[in-house]
This record gives sequence, C-alpha cells and structure tokens, in this order.
Amino acid sequence: MSKHHEKQRRKTRRSLETAQVFDLTGSKFQGERSLPPIKPLNATQDDYLDALKTNSQVVVLGPAGTGKTWIAATYAADLFRQRRIRKIILTRPNVPSGRSLGFFPGTLEEKFGPWAAPVIEAIKERIGTAAYEIAVKNGDIEMVPFEVMRGRSWRDAFILLDEAQNATPAEMKTFLTRIGEDCKVVINGDVSQCDLRETSGLRTVIHLIKSQMLPVPIVEFTLNDIVRSGVCEMWVRAFEEVHC
Repeated sequence: MSKHHEKQRRKTRRSLETAQVFDLTGSKFQGERSLPPIKPLNATQDDYLDALKTNSQVVVLGPAGTGKTWIAATYAADLFRQRRIRKIILTRPNVPSGRSLGFFPGTLEEKFGPWAAPVIEAIKERIGTAAYEIAVKNGDIEMVPFEVMRGRSWRDAFILLDEAQNATPAEMKTFLTRIGEDCKVVINGDVSQCDLRETSGLRTVIHLIKSQMLPVPIVEFTLNDIVRSGVCEMWVRAFEEVHC
C-alpha cells in the first residue's frame, strides 16, 4: 500500500472514531428552538388564546397594538412546529389605494411579502428563519392573495385572514368557502378602519354570526388592551377622538 493510501486510511479511521452522532428521528424543529408558551398580557388576550384552543374558527376585532396578529401568527407557528397542522395560509385584501399585486415585480411571495411582514416576522421568531424559508419553498407556508384564491381548497391548515375589514362581502364569501377539513381559521380586523366604499365583508360576517347564532366566537379588544407601547396607545386614542 502506498504512503498516500495509508495516510488516507488512518485519517478515515480517526474520523469515524471521533464522529458525532446526531439523532434524526425527531422533528426538524426539536432541539433547535426551546420556546416558552405564549403568555397573555391581559384578560382579553387570555380569552383569545382560549378561543384559539377550543374553536376551529375565531373572529378577532380591535385596534392596532393589541396583539391580534402577533398571537395568531405565533400560535400558527407553534402548531406547525408541533406537526399539528400541515400548512399555514396567509391572506389579506389588497391595499386601499387599489393597486394590484401585479404592479409589483417579483414572485407572488415577493409581491405579497411586504404586506404580510408582521405575520412573517412572528412566524420566523418561532420556527427560525431557515425553517421558514424551507417551509415557503416546499409550499407549507403560503401567501395567497384574493386574486388567486378562487378554486382553491385548504385542509389541515391554519388560515389567517388579516385586515379583514377591507374584504368585500363577495371576497369574504370566497375566502370562507375555501375552508376544508381539519382547518383552524382566524379572521382578524378592525371594523373602524374600513377603507371600502361599500359594506365591509367583516361587518357582514359579524352580522351573520350574531343573527344566525353561528358557533364562531368573536373576541373584541378595546383601547385598554393595547400592549405595543404607550406611544401606540396615545396615538390610537388621539385618532379615535377625531374619528379617523
């Protein structure tokens, strides 16, 4: 045997003797991130979490800074990490100016991403940036604008509709009739901030739930539930005074 081959043989033997063994039988998230459970900061957040745990659909209302979106996104990420759902679906109506997603360059995710940034950041915090990017690449996390929603069907997924006050009744009907088996749905919005010239689809949904006594809880935050910051609360209250 040549000196080169003998040297390679000794190097391989040493590598095997000192190699670290990794357990690949568990979830890809196990051992990577040890995170505390979501802790409610007030009684309404506690009610919200209870509603998420015990219902397949939840409507959550209230002003900015109350944690409506963050709790939904974080809860969805935890279900995904625990393999209790297969997918996360994120959607929201177009911006009030009416500019279509098609005017922005890039892929669908790149077009939709800036509008879903608060949700995306919350999910990344919970599962990690690399895991998030892999999930998006594999289609396990999807951003689905209303423009491409018709004809879709979702199952075994957490579905978050954000800024729901800006969905029309027709869009809301399209969204709700996409929902299949084993889904958890959160409809999140602030009816006082509707930018539509027509009736808000969120108001329509609230009316249907109440008038037909549908088994969908409505969790409503108030100005007293704002937790983002004192500055946020100050400005929300200030604008509320002038009805803006």
